Amino acid sequence: MDKNYYCVIMAGGIGSRFWPLSKTERPKQFLDILGTGRTLLQQTFYRFQKIMPPDHVYVVSNLEYKEIIAEQLPEIPEENILLEPLRRNTAPCIDYANFRIYQKNPNAKIVVAPSDHLIMKEEEFLRSVEQGLEFVAANDALLTLGILPSRPETGYGYIQSVEKKVKGYETLSLRKVKTFTEKPDIDLAKVFINSGDFYWNAGIFFWSLETIMNSFEMYLPEIHSLFKEGVEVYGTEDEQKFIHETYGNCKNISIDYGIMEKADNVFVLVSDFGWSDLGTWGSLYEQLNHDELQNSVSGKHVFMYESSGTLVNVQDNMLVVLQGLEDYIVVQNQNIILVCKREDEQKIKQYVTDIKTEIGEDMV
Repeated sequence: MDKNYYCVIMAGGIGSRFWPLSKTERPKQFLDILGTGRTLLQQTFYRFQKIMPPDHVYVVSNLEYKEIIAEQLPEIPEENILLEPLRRNTAPCIDYANFRIYQKNPNAKIVVAPSDHLIMKEEEFLRSVEQGLEFVAANDALLTLGILPSRPETGYGYIQSVEKKVKGYETLSLRKVKTFTEKPDIDLAKVFINSGDFYWNAGIFFWSLETIMNSFEMYLPEIHSLFKEGVEVYGTEDEQKFIHETYGNCKNISIDYGIMEKADNVFVLVSDFGWSDLGTWGSLYEQLNHDELQNSVSGKHVFMYESSGTLVNVQDNMLVVLQGLEDYIVVQNQNIILVCKREDEQKIKQYVTDIKTEIGEDMV
């Protein structure tokens, strides 16, 4: 294990497109939605633990999830759980982690990863992670993982690369990044796939601490200066008070928009390790086992008639009878039931917003 390797796991999202199983009080990263016996956060942590010690792993999340994280990851030190008082997207939480890691090791090389992604081929993934860390250790570069796309997906961001290989790294699928594109419509996604030089953006990043802090200084100086004010209190009992008072002044912006799309030293390592961001019920459906009619059922007492292509996720104490459904999502959690066409699953986020407006936070 390299003493300079560190990991930041981002675990502050609420997973609203996975409602009603994922709710604000316990979002999907804290759930065992794959039935493995481990939550998505635990799977992510134990994956990285194979290449670095527990005290080199930091988890950034919302203040309200402090107890859940400590319960699910008893191996990591309490001071490695960084708590945001409110959500400000990925750039602020990454820079907060930068300053905390700098306090321990200014020479750190960091991988930043979401807490709720699916990795089917773990050995290939860890190989890509080690290659990425080695690359940023030797170069003043920002690196992201690109996934070979298998279909024109509208739910992912895309990375376009230049064709030329990176000198000195000809044996790796390493390219200079040309453009980033947020979630396209289906026609544009088809163009991307046919071009052959676009990859899915996995949202997994690598950099040396020096490079990323210089990048914040250059592209997001207002955020960087806010966290710089806390250098005297990081690691002390006054840290949380400082973060509570400061965080609301941070710009709400992603690392992609804030830095990756602006910098000229951005590279992509093209990988294939069975990745899914598990961002929607549809992406989960693709990973689950199906019966002969392509139904995927989780629940002890589910009876299906003349139905196909349908995902069912209900609690074991529920008796559910379904007839005549084709390509639907049926999810039950406590006193909430969702029935939605699979092709319309992107609307679930809006449904959650409407419910929040009409009847308040309790149901979401």
